[in-house]
Amino acid sequence: MKISERWLREWINPPVDTAELAAQLTLLGLEVDEVQPAHPGFSDVVVARIEKVSPHPDADRLRVCEVDNGNAELVQIVCGAPNARTGLVTALANVGGTLPDGTRLKKAKLRGVESFGMLCSAAELGLSDEGKGIVEFPDDAPVGKSLHAWLELEDAIIEVELTPDRGDCLSIRGIARDLSARNDLPLTLREINTAVIQSGVTQAVEVDNACACVRYAGRVIAGIDLSRRTPVWMVERLRRGGVRSINLAVDVTNYVMLELGQPMHAFDCKKIQGAIQVRLARKAERLVLLDGREVELQTGTTVIADDSGAIGIAGIMGGLSTAVDESTTDLFFESALFLANEIIGKPRSYGLHTESSQRFERGVDPAGQTEALEYASGLLITLAGGKAGAITDMQIVERMPVPIALTVRQSRLKRILGMEVASDEVTRLFKQLGIDCTPTDSGWSVIAPGYRYDLQVEEDFIADIGRMYGYDKLPRTLLAHTPQLHAVPETQVSPLEIKQRLAARGFQEVVTYSFVEAAQQSLLRPDLKALPLANPISSEMGVMRTTLVGGLIDVMRHNQSRQLASMRLFETGLRFLPLPDSQSADSVDPVIVAGHGDDQQIDKQLQQQNMLCGLVTGRLNAENWNSGVDDNDFYSAKADVAALFARANAGVVEYLPCALDMLHPGQRATITVKGISVGFIGALNPALQNKLNLSSLPFVFELSLAALLTARVPAARLLSRYPQVRRDIALLVDDAVTHQSLVDTVRQASPEMLQEVLVFDVYLGKKVVKGKKSMALGLILQDFSRTLEDAEVEKAVTHIVESLGREHGAELRA
Repeated sequence: MKISERWLREWINPPVDTAELAAQLTLLGLEVDEVQPAHPGFSDVVVARIEKVSPHPDADRLRVCEVDNGNAELVQIVCGAPNARTGLVTALANVGGTLPDGTRLKKAKLRGVESFGMLCSAAELGLSDEGKGIVEFPDDAPVGKSLHAWLELEDAIIEVELTPDRGDCLSIRGIARDLSARNDLPLTLREINTAVIQSGVTQAVEVDNACACVRYAGRVIAGIDLSRRTPVWMVERLRRGGVRSINLAVDVTNYVMLELGQPMHAFDCKKIQGAIQVRLARKAERLVLLDGREVELQTGTTVIADDSGAIGIAGIMGGLSTAVDESTTDLFFESALFLANEIIGKPRSYGLHTESSQRFERGVDPAGQTEALEYASGLLITLAGGKAGAITDMQIVERMPVPIALTVRQSRLKRILGMEVASDEVTRLFKQLGIDCTPTDSGWSVIAPGYRYDLQVEEDFIADIGRMYGYDKLPRTLLAHTPQLHAVPETQVSPLEIKQRLAARGFQEVVTYSFVEAAQQSLLRPDLKALPLANPISSEMGVMRTTLVGGLIDVMRHNQSRQLASMRLFETGLRFLPLPDSQSADSVDPVIVAGHGDDQQIDKQLQQQNMLCGLVTGRLNAENWNSGVDDNDFYSAKADVAALFARANAGVVEYLPCALDMLHPGQRATITVKGISVGFIGALNPALQNKLNLSSLPFVFELSLAALLTARVPAARLLSRYPQVRRDIALLVDDAVTHQSLVDTVRQASPEMLQEVLVFDVYLGKKVVKGKKSMALGLILQDFSRTLEDAEVEKAVTHIVESLGREHGAELRA
C-alpha cells in the first residue's frame, strides 16, 4: 500500500523526520518497502494560461500559443497538443527548466518559428500515464506559481508491505492508529458531518440471508454534475496512493477508501432496474465488468443485482451496465460489509485483484459503513453539487462479526516478551489501540475492536504490546533449557538413516508440493478420493495428494525435457486420505493399509500418512568404460527396497501379486510385512506414458515410512565347524506360483539342517509346457554337531520335493 506522508501527518504528526517515521512503521510490523519523493523530478515548471492560439505557418499539426506564465510579457510556445486552446490553464516548462527524464529546456525553433519553453502533458511531468494532450488545470489555478509549490510536492510516498492479517492498516486512519499508540499522541480525527437530507429519492434494497453480505448501507444523491473535474489536490492524493483518477464520483469513493479503509461503489440510478438485490449468483449468469471483460458467475459468488440480472460482483468489481459517467445526474452510493471468509479466494477465481477485494478479503470495520457513506456524500456534494437522500442501512445482526473477548495474563505476557511491562503502560497501549481493556488481578480483560480481525488469541494481544512498546527495547535473553537425554533403542531406525541409505545407493532427495493437480491425481489413483482445497493457489494445485508418485513423475518429466534420461529420486512426506465414512473399509487404501505408528487422523474427515516414495529410470550404472549398459528394471528397484528392509525389518517381508491399475500388469507387487500391506513396487502402466508425457517408463515404489522404522535386534550366531551340503532341484510349476510361496513351503517342510534356499534359475520356453515354468532351487544344508551323511541329505530333499508337490503341484524336471 502506498500512502502520502503529508496526508498521514494530518492524522498523526509525530516529531520525527521521514526516515525515522519509516523506521517506526517497520518496527510496528508495517514493513516499509520503499520511500520515494512525491516530486517527479522536474524544475522551473509553472502554472500558465494560454491567451492566444494561432496556426503555424508551415505545419498543419503545430500551433503557436501566446502563454501567460505570470511575468509581464507573454511567452511564445510552439505546441502540437490537440487540446491546446485559448483560456486553457496548463503547465509550462520554462527555458532552463528540466523534465523528469533529464531533458533540459532550451530556446528552440520549430519549422521556422521560435519557441521559448514547452507546454507539458501529465506523462511528461511524471504525474500520470496520460499523455494524449497537455495537462489541464482548473481555471482558478494560480498562474505563474511554481507547480511544485501549488501541488505541494514536498512530500514522500511511503510504500508499506503489509502482512495479510493487517487489513485494518489498508488505510491512512489504520496506520495512524498504530503510530498514535507508538508515539503516545492523540489522533487528529477527521470531522465527518452528517449530510443534510434534501431529497426524498431512495433506492429499494433487498439482502439475501445466504449471501456474504451482513450489512448494506446506501443513499441516493440526486442532481449532481459529474462533468466537473476532480480537484487537483484529490487527484494528487490518489496518485500518491497508487490510484488513477477516473471521474469525480469514482475518485471520491477511492479517496474515502484510502483514508478510512471502507470500499465503496457508485451506481447510476437511471441505469438500475427495480430494487437492488444482494444475493448469490444464479447458474450460468453472466456479467460484463467495468474493465469490459465478460465473465460467467459462479453459483457461490455474492453479486449485486437488479431486475435485469447481476450488475456487480460484491466486494470485487462493479458491472459496466450501471457505471457512472459524466452524464450521470443521480447516483446511488453503496457502502457494505461482506464477510471476509466468504469473499476470500473469489477475486482469484475470476482473475481479478482490486483495491476493494484486497480489503474485503482481509476484513473491514463492521461499524464503518455509514461513516464512510456520510464522508463520501459530503465530499461529492461539495465538489459536484446535488442533494442527499436518506440512508438505507440493512443489517443481519446474527451474522455480524463478534469481537473477540478474552483475558491477557501478566505472567504469559512476561514469559513471551521476556520482560515485565508496567501494568499502567499495558493498559495505556491497549486503549490507544482501540482495545477495550479492564485490569484484573491476573492481567487484563480485553475486547478487540471490530476492525482488528487479527486479534484472535491471547498471544495476538501480547504481540501488540511488544510492537507498541518497541521490539528494540525487548531484552536479549537466552532460553533456559536442560536437555533430557534418552537412550535410543536398538530397534529404532531414524528417517535420516533411511535417507542416507538411499543416498548411498545413488538416489537424490526431492521435495514437491502436497497440493497437486486433480486430473493427474485421479489418473494415478482413481480408487482414492482426493481432498479438494477450499482456496487453491492455482488450478494445478487443487487437491491434496493421495500418493507421492505424481510429484516424482513431475520431477522426472522436468528433467527429461532437459535431456536427462537417467535418474534415481526419492521423497518423504505426507499423503492425505479423506475418510467420509468414519474409517469405513471403502475409504482405506487397499495397497497401503493405515494404522502404523506415525499415521495421524486429524479429524473424522482426514487421515495423513507419512510415506517414502522412490522412482528409478534409465541406466542401472553410471556411464563408464568398464560398466555395463543395462537399464533399471523391476528387480533393480526391488533390490533398493530390499536394502532398506535389510536394516529396518521387524518381520517377514513378502512381495505378493498386486492389482493396482497405476502399475504395469506384469511388473507389480504389493509389499507386506508380517502379512500387513505396507506399500507397492512396480513399473508404471504403459497406458499412462502418453497421458503423462513421459519419454520412458519409470519404476516406482511407495512405502509407509513407519514400516521402515523398526529393526531387528542384532544377535550373535555360532558358525558351524562342519561342511555345507548343496542340493539343486529343478521344479516344473504353474506359471502363477510365486517364488515366495515355494520358499515358504521349503522352510516349513525342511528339518533344522536347512540353512538357506536360493532361486538360481527361472525358465520358460522350449520343452516347457505352456502355462508352466521351470524354477531351480538351491538347498543349503548344514549341521552344527556333525558332518551330514548322504542318506539323510537325500531323505530331507525327498521330503521337501514331496511337500512342494502336495502344496503347489510341483514336479521334478529330468
